[in-house]
Amino acid sequence: MSVPKQFHLRTVLLRAQIQSLWVRFRKAYVLTLVALFVVVFIPLSILFVPPYHFPKGELISIPADSTSEEIADELADQHVIRSAAQFRIYTRLTGDDRTLQSGIYVFDHALGLVSVAHRIANGDHGIEESRVTLTEGMTNKDMARTIAAGVPGFDTKAFLEQASTSEGYLFPDTYFILPGTTPEDMVLRLRTQFDTKILTIQKEVDASKMSLNNLVILASILEREAQGIEDMRMVSGILNNRLRIDMPLQVDAVFGYVHGENGYTPTAADLESDSPYNTYRVKGLPPTPIANPGLDALKAAATPKTSTYLYYLTGKDGEMHYARTFEEHKRNRELYLN
Repeated sequence: MSVPKQFHLRTVLLRAQIQSLWVRFRKAYVLTLVALFVVVFIPLSILFVPPYHFPKGELISIPADSTSEEIADELADQHVIRSAAQFRIYTRLTGDDRTLQSGIYVFDHALGLVSVAHRIANGDHGIEESRVTLTEGMTNKDMARTIAAGVPGFDTKAFLEQASTSEGYLFPDTYFILPGTTPEDMVLRLRTQFDTKILTIQKEVDASKMSLNNLVILASILEREAQGIEDMRMVSGILNNRLRIDMPLQVDAVFGYVHGENGYTPTAADLESDSPYNTYRVKGLPPTPIANPGLDALKAAATPKTSTYLYYLTGKDGEMHYARTFEEHKRNRELYLN
């Protein structure tokens, strides 16, 4: 039985319509994939693909106290990430923006934004810190030399310039220091540690009725003149006794500070000099601290031991010997120094 021509024509038209629909569907499908790629995969590439000029092996510095926005800008400026805006959005969504840490970072190989954010949020610096111990009684110059010996490339001149008004307020302690730490950041860290430690004895400081500056000056002298908190407290009381009766402090340690030489023995010329640090001629405390005191010395300055002594010396036996009169003091010198 033959198929009517009309039916055959309908079949041909239907096939043509189906083919046309298929072509349009394929185009729409391809366009959808392209749109999906543009909308999803390109932004994802920003998250996972590192910048072309990623600074592998270089020191990346994020200044102390930087905000999350400033950290994003800093990383973008140093080509660690492609987009500061993407970094801000990503860290805000993940909550990492609350734990981003400043400091020096090194990336051995190129990383995407996600990995960079993870490293910085966890303080994974990628380099070993130097362990540096700054001992009680060090001057700023002593500290600069000690830090430079432990941290290659540390700028001692810039450190001393930054710390020029901070003698006495750079707290001696053991610090772990990253390579590339700036002198400014180091001074801030030492000052912050001082502020933290002084708070632990704030009650004693307030009770002493001394200004903080005078207390630090006295503590710096104690650090150089005595060993151990009990002897420091005794010497603190003696120096307070001298101040009370308007007697010169007659402290030899100030001359070591003036000449930049620890253990310096003052000469006759030193004792006659017009230096404001000459505590044999100028009454009262010296104008500035002569060293950076530790917590024991600060506490001893705030809590002097009451006595009637006016003189002290450290004998060859390593012990402190005290006297009420100059005659007793001379006798102690004969007994314990000669």
